[in-house]
Amino acid sequence: MTKQSLSDAFEEYGRVWLRNAVSEDDLTLFDRAASISAKAGQRLDGSTALDAALSEESSVVCAVRRLVPKALPVRVIAFNKSDNANWGVPWHQDRVIAVTEKADVAEYKNWSHKSGTWHCEPPESILAEMLFVRVHLDDTEDSNGAMEIAIGSHAAGVIPSESAERVAKTYPIETCSAKRGDVLILKMLTLHASKPAKVKSGRRVLRLDFSTSQLPSPLSWHSPFTKT
Repeated sequence: MTKQSLSDAFEEYGRVWLRNAVSEDDLTLFDRAASISAKAGQRLDGSTALDAALSEESSVVCAVRRLVPKALPVRVIAFNKSDNANWGVPWHQDRVIAVTEKADVAEYKNWSHKSGTWHCEPPESILAEMLFVRVHLDDTEDSNGAMEIAIGSHAAGVIPSESAERVAKTYPIETCSAKRGDVLILKMLTLHASKPAKVKSGRRVLRLDFSTSQLPSPLSWHSPFTKT
């Protein structure tokens, strides 16, 4: 697929699959970075492995920039669906960003402080340009709790939580089956859901948020990279 047709498909459907897009070296680095306890999800702070896996030359960053040349990673979360953490989530949008500190800035709302980091909901204009990227570290299918997405639902803008399932079902639903090394790039406002796994097998996924925007001062992204 050419770059133009890839971009056109992304704008229309709100998602693009890049199969076998992560190099073996970078997968090994992601394995190290995502070596976490069994939790539904854990934000990753900077580490040597994560810095290397998300360097300017890394396979994931290069893949994302085929679509959005100026995109930068602004948050990384590791998910490990296992026997000890086998969850499901209803249809929803992810509308939270991680920032370095809380500040009274217009349209930034719903503040929370989790695991030592401030989070908030930014205005729709920020969410609409963000990317939600999933790097699959294990094979994923319906039986081990693959994510479901409502294709094209990003175009509906911000959806109230109580309407998410109803709106999602007006769009084609895709089960996100993937192999280790596959990358799924989504528009941030895409409606998605996940069911508990039906089989006893691990399902590790890294979720990377990308943005092209700078936040209004004094707000700034809580960087996933180590501080130097």
